[in-house]
Amino acid sequence: MAEPESTILNTDVKQKDPSEALVIAVTTRAIFNLEKEHKLYLEKGKEEYTRHQQANQDKPLPPGTAFAFIQAAQYVNEKILESNPAEKDLFDILVLSNNSPESGVRIINSAKHYGLEISKFCFVSDEDSTQYLKSHGVKLFLSADRIDVCNALRRGVSAALVFQQQVQAPSTPLRIVFDGDAVLFSDETDQVFRERGLEGAAQYERVMEAVPMGEGPLKAFAMHLGKMRKKFSQEKSPIRTYLVTARSGRDMGIRAIKTLREWGLAIDEAFFMDGAPKGPILAQIQPHIFFDDGLHNIQGAQDMGVPSAWVP
Repeated sequence: MAEPESTILNTDVKQKDPSEALVIAVTTRAIFNLEKEHKLYLEKGKEEYTRHQQANQDKPLPPGTAFAFIQAAQYVNEKILESNPAEKDLFDILVLSNNSPESGVRIINSAKHYGLEISKFCFVSDEDSTQYLKSHGVKLFLSADRIDVCNALRRGVSAALVFQQQVQAPSTPLRIVFDGDAVLFSDETDQVFRERGLEGAAQYERVMEAVPMGEGPLKAFAMHLGKMRKKFSQEKSPIRTYLVTARSGRDMGIRAIKTLREWGLAIDEAFFMDGAPKGPILAQIQPHIFFDDGLHNIQGAQDMGVPSAWVP
């Protein structure tokens, strides 16, 4: 039997209905830069870490990789409520932490310091905190711990691993970039590519052109995002979504476009890179977050200062 979690509701924030909201769970190390504290925890243990956090509880933590993304999600909520104050389909952000509530005071104070709209802080003493994601209706989980992310994906929750980096906070609107295969779409074509090479994969795609691709780990999240986007005209939308894929437009782009159309998922811009590096185009888009399954693409994005999350 798992130990119960301790959930602290943030009474400064209007609580959302998780059955209607787009619930995003972030770990403390994804939203704040806790690398120094994490090192202390690994080297000196939990007690020393807790002592440090309590002694510094009024000192705000520096922003982490997912910080700008959470801020931009808040901006989307403001725009949605401006056009319909009764709207329930909003972003709902909760923080999931392996801290004890005592050492978590600094986390709560930091969120309040930056004016972040976080509705719940969940402090879980259990090793595997991902078992609580489904009960909170989480649609996307961002963590700096690979085991957490793999556990969440196994539980059927869209999840990605956030790498700590110095991020230039881009301005609004919320901009999200998805890779195609093994992120939005299933990895079936990747498997063909591994077995039969590029020519084999291109041939397979031509044969399968009329058949929509399977769902990837982030499809459900992207679909909910698309539903929110439909509340606005394209010019006025506070959400912009992009597909940046290694596929070539000529041989392998048609099926990707047809699949998105079949799903009813509108994407603002699609870039078919034909294997070229993604970094330069990402630097131009300046997304709040970029999701990819290739670590070399994540590295290229990080080199450009783009907040990145790996979908293993």
